[in-house]
Amino acid sequence: MVLNERAHDLLLGHSFAQRQIGYIHTLEIDYGESMEQRTLLEVEVAAEKKRQKSSTAHHKYRAQASKQLHQVIEAAMHKQLEDIDSVIHETIGIQDSVPAILDILAVRSASVGRLEPLVKDLSWLGRELVAFVNLPFYRQQRNKHTSVKVDNPLLALRYIGLDNLKFVVPTFAVRHWMPHSTEPFPLLKRRLRDNSMACAIAAQEIAKLNGVNEVHAFTLGMLLDVGKIALVRIYLRIFELVWQRQVTKARDEQKKDLHTALLELKPDPLFLSTLLNKQSMKVTATVIEQMAFRYLPFNAVMQQLTTPLAKNDEYLPLTKVILKARCYAQYLSLSEHQLVESDETERWFAHFNFSKEELDQLTKCNFDRFHIQIN
Repeated sequence: MVLNERAHDLLLGHSFAQRQIGYIHTLEIDYGESMEQRTLLEVEVAAEKKRQKSSTAHHKYRAQASKQLHQVIEAAMHKQLEDIDSVIHETIGIQDSVPAILDILAVRSASVGRLEPLVKDLSWLGRELVAFVNLPFYRQQRNKHTSVKVDNPLLALRYIGLDNLKFVVPTFAVRHWMPHSTEPFPLLKRRLRDNSMACAIAAQEIAKLNGVNEVHAFTLGMLLDVGKIALVRIYLRIFELVWQRQVTKARDEQKKDLHTALLELKPDPLFLSTLLNKQSMKVTATVIEQMAFRYLPFNAVMQQLTTPLAKNDEYLPLTKVILKARCYAQYLSLSEHQLVESDETERWFAHFNFSKEELDQLTKCNFDRFHIQIN
């Protein structure tokens, strides 16, 4: 639980995650005796005490203003999350064609012909597929006699092939749903994207070693953070609306202290980190349920991920894979930023019963690129 919370803190920023675990900057440590200073005059001492008292009072006032602001935000978010159709179609921007495509790709009777009319309705997906198939890395894999530039989405579908589309489409879909801006957390969007990719690839590799459908594992691993995407979008949007309304009200009512305090407030990383940690998986489960997959067995897995396991019940094979994949993706992020110790990692992996074979395989993986081959 601690490491899971730390991974969520890191999404909001490296320095924020450090502060949450009590990290002390070396520049703040006193390595020697302080330099001798002149004795303050009595009037200077009095002025300093007055400034400190004023500063403390202002900080308390600002903290209270933030608390009241976030109570309004929390209520507004709760109300918006009750309208899950609006969250899916307007907040995240999930078009009905995407679940339909993922469902088609999950069955043996899938064909490019069945996908074509759905892809035609998704102009952004067509552009992504064309850009993808023309990347130098993947063009080099194609036959030199056919390695011409592709400019038609339907032709790109055929070049990429059904087996590869099972991994390409869910990835492009989740990237398309990412927030356009996550200010004042500039790296949040990239970290969400990287975490989704790492979780999906880890799930694919672990699934292959355990006889679990790797397409199911990759797809669910990629979709696992859709709840975070929704919550980030909702929080940042509602914060701006509520904050602006409160600032305007304080100004109109000539409440100078409140107005000054509100102007200093920004989206709260602790509030958002806690929100993502506590609620994102439940939002993901609700979104996936509403996507109404017919052939992707995700609802039972999400039920196990969001509710305590009943006595004598066991996790489904796919649930075990997703739990390990999420853990490993978080480990990669924390390890990159030196926010996890070796003994913590050892206990973390033991908790999820990683096998030596799984860890050996995962250490060999590239988590930045698809594990596919275009013929």
